[in-house]
Amino acid sequence: MTMHVAASRRDEPGERTQIIPRQHHPGETHVMPAVRMPITPRATTMAQRHAGWLPRMWPLAVWFLAVLAVTLWLSVKSTGPLGAVVTIVWTYPVIGTVVGIVGALITRRRLRRDRLTAADDQIIRCKDRLVVVVPTIGRHDTYPALDRVVHSYITYLPECFPKLRVDVVIEEGCEAAEKIHKLAEISRYIRVVTVPQSYHTVNGTKFKSRANNYAHELRIAQHEDRDDVWVLHMDDDTGVGLDTAIALARLIEQQRDLGDKACHMAQGILTYPREHARSRLTWLADASRPIADVTVYSAFTGGGHPLAGVHGELLLVRASVEAEIGWDFGPEAIVEDAQFALIFSRRYPGRSAWFAGRCYGASPATVRDFFRQRERWAWGLIGLSLDDRIPLRDRLYIGYSTFTWVISPLQHLGTILLLGWALGSFDTVPITLLVLPVWALNMAFAIWLYSEGLRINVSVSRRAKYRWWEGIAVILLVPFFSLMEGIGAIRGLIRYLRGGQQQFVVIAKPI
Repeated sequence: MTMHVAASRRDEPGERTQIIPRQHHPGETHVMPAVRMPITPRATTMAQRHAGWLPRMWPLAVWFLAVLAVTLWLSVKSTGPLGAVVTIVWTYPVIGTVVGIVGALITRRRLRRDRLTAADDQIIRCKDRLVVVVPTIGRHDTYPALDRVVHSYITYLPECFPKLRVDVVIEEGCEAAEKIHKLAEISRYIRVVTVPQSYHTVNGTKFKSRANNYAHELRIAQHEDRDDVWVLHMDDDTGVGLDTAIALARLIEQQRDLGDKACHMAQGILTYPREHARSRLTWLADASRPIADVTVYSAFTGGGHPLAGVHGELLLVRASVEAEIGWDFGPEAIVEDAQFALIFSRRYPGRSAWFAGRCYGASPATVRDFFRQRERWAWGLIGLSLDDRIPLRDRLYIGYSTFTWVISPLQHLGTILLLGWALGSFDTVPITLLVLPVWALNMAFAIWLYSEGLRINVSVSRRAKYRWWEGIAVILLVPFFSLMEGIGAIRGLIRYLRGGQQQFVVIAKPI
């Protein structure tokens, strides 16, 4: 099914851009009957595998004690010219460390509590409508991933959502348009929404935000801006499983009984199965991403205040609330998901949730793509952190975490040793030994992030067992991964300082 609605621009600033005329007769845009894809036994096994998962805290304690013992053994009472520098740069990240640890403990408590109320592999039939929105640039090198994820939606989500529609949002004239329309023919669950080249928003929004805004206005025109309609935002390389469908349905059904305390937005866990990776190096480097959902995002989004932002995958929003906020954030918006979260947090405090459902993405295919991806994120987050249209209290933590990321190359041991060589002293003893436990905690947390994140990614892989070298490699490469992250962040800072036209870089997605 293809939807292409002509666009016209509204001139009144500050109002919702009414691009699409409202229908006079309310419609549900039914897509049944629809073609269902068969569910494999592996999907049920995956759901059962996740049922017993908890973040492990004992490795963090072991690493903390080991690092603290080594630092105390190597420390002396005197300090050199590097003392003041390392005291600041190696202590500064402790706020993020503490937030992450608290988030992990909250996650453990939340998962144990949820097990008392429902089994993770129990099929739930949700009464509300679910609309999956998948924006894609529609290039030939991104189509293989799109094909994979769309098949996952129509395979697993109908088990729990009889009222389902998958909206694949493309730009008019995109190079893979013919392939995408053929993909839509395999099931009437799928609808292709084409954004006309002539479409403009009041604030001049571009890129993915523009596509999201067009799709959101189309839903308004079709009277889907209701409390019983939920919008699931997914990237075009991120699929779902049976466990995802069950977790989504359970969360939505729980809101029905909460009344005025019901949540309007929720975020799940983004994971990276081994078989979706073309590069083992970038796959290991992305081990820190799923654990971020279990720690920082669990603390903030799960606590009702998504002030750390959200990611654009497995982002569930009530349609009536999204209709109020929209995606028209202006031409500078690159990290539209984080900006949406900050606006949501201000308007609906305490109304966001976190759930343990997983989605399945793919790491960048090359190291170059890894740098380009991080560059875009840093560029957008720096701009968002300095956007005075958003109250300072709302962007305070996201600004802190972005600043920590951008200055991370200054915290790298290689940078410190290079500075020590220039100063003629390699003495890294702090000005006070009281900060050594803080250093040990920061370092242990960094190691734990990658090792525990790898554990998550291995658990969602087809072969859910470590290869002999993976656990060792991810720990030994932590300094290298932090350097990779830092290079991407510095590139983003340079792009921001240079100014000029914003660009939305989309990396290749061959798997």
